[in-house]
Formats: sequence, C-alpha cells, structure tokens
Amino acid sequence: MTRKIAIQGIKGSFHHQVASEYYDSSVSLVECSTFDVLAQAVLAGDCDQAVMAIENSIAGSILPNYALLDQNELVIVGEFYLSIQHNLMGLPGQSITDIEEVHSHPMALLQCKKFFRDYPFIKLVESHDTAEEALKISEKNIMSRAAIAGVRAAEIYRLSIISESIQTIKNNVTRFVIVQKEIPEQQDKISKAAWKLVLDHKRGSLATALNVMSDCNLNLTKIQSLPVIETPGKYAFFVDVTFDKVKDYFKAKSLLKIMASSLKVLGEYESDKS
Repeated sequence: MTRKIAIQGIKGSFHHQVASEYYDSSVSLVECSTFDVLAQAVLAGDCDQAVMAIENSIAGSILPNYALLDQNELVIVGEFYLSIQHNLMGLPGQSITDIEEVHSHPMALLQCKKFFRDYPFIKLVESHDTAEEALKISEKNIMSRAAIAGVRAAEIYRLSIISESIQTIKNNVTRFVIVQKEIPEQQDKISKAAWKLVLDHKRGSLATALNVMSDCNLNLTKIQSLPVIETPGKYAFFVDVTFDKVKDYFKAKSLLKIMASSLKVLGEYESDKS
C-alpha cells in the first residue's frame, strides 16, 4: 500500500528528496505551501506522515516548527539528516554570463552569498520556494534567469546546472523529522527522544535537570528555549537526548516527570546517526 507523505514545497524540493530517501518504497506526495498547511494536513488525516525541517547546521533551529509540533500534538517518529547542496540552474545552453536574476528562498540566497560576489551584475531576488523557481523557469521558458535548488529539481524540470555546490559552507546539513498524528503502538527500536520540559522558575532548576540526564547516561544533543506565552518570564526547553540503554532513558524520564513542572514527550524513535 502506497503511503501518503506530506512535504513542504513541491517535487524537486529538499523535503521531496528526504521523502524519497527515507522511505523504502514509493510514496504519494501531498505538497504543502507552508509548514502550517503541512501540520493541518497531518491533523486532518490527508496524509499518513509528514517530513518537516527542524534545524540547519548553519542557520540553527527553525523555531516556528518547534511550536507547530507542540501546539498541534504532532508526534516525531523518525529523523533524517540531509546534506544540502545548492546548485545554480537555468535553461539548457545558458552560462553564468547570460544570467541577470537569480530567484530562490532567502535562506538559499544567504547560504550562497559569497559565490555571487564574483558576479555583481546578477540581481538576487527572494522568493517562496527553491524548487518552485526551477519549475517557473522551465514552464515559462524564462531566459536570463536562474534558480538555486537541489539537483533533483534540475532533473525533474529539465534544467541545466550552471554551477554546482555553490553554498559558502560546504558542510551544510539540515535535520528533518518525520511526524504523524498518532503515537505509535510500539517503536521497535528507540535511541533518541524529544521532550518539551517546563521547569520551576528558580535558581538551579535547569542545572538539576541536566544533572539528572547526565547521571542517567543520556547525551544531550539539543536544547532550545522558547517562552511560555501564558506565563511571562517562564520558559519551556525543547530537548533532544540520545542513549544506548533504554532503561537509562526511562529512569531519567520518570525522575524528570517528578521534578519538572511538566514533561511532554514529543517523540521516541531511532536516531539517524549518518
């Protein structure tokens, strides 16, 4: 049975690439214009699961997506690390000297800023989506315009890559999470967990929580604070932990449930160690 997977963006996007590589069999894509639309697709049952970018090694955490996970009770069941390779592409036969404008997502433009210093005649234009710009160039046969997108977009929309891997920092990795509406009955193998931890607003409360994680042999791989909107001055901590022994994890979780104002499990799943 073909599973329906929601992605942010269209075919040829990095979310599409993750869906293609993460799932063993072919999937039916549900294309969503924004992450909010993606979350609603999951809640409405329009898809079985969804792929959502959550952090980038250069730009850091995508904070609105943490809030989306929390507010919509979405459950993380997996993760995937994708090496982001930005490629400059246009209609076949065009060279860099033919290009007058480059349209792409603001983040892609920012990550390729150094490359364009050598081409001051090119105007950089911010747009909604990387792959969508590749589609526009192909469909409308737009000369003198290029897009920045992944190689899959060039293949799908029959564009030529003018210059490959133009991002300033070559080791550019984005972490994506796989989310769904329901908590799975049982995860066969878990080695990572995501929590939302709310602590008492007093000195040493965070240090105490971190000590519990350390004492229980958990490895803290991510901690991100966001304000608790209902309580000014109070913060929630979104935490990722990895572990070798499941019993260590459950011990830490039980202790923190007692110590913290609240502990919400956003997901328990197998870590992608690639």
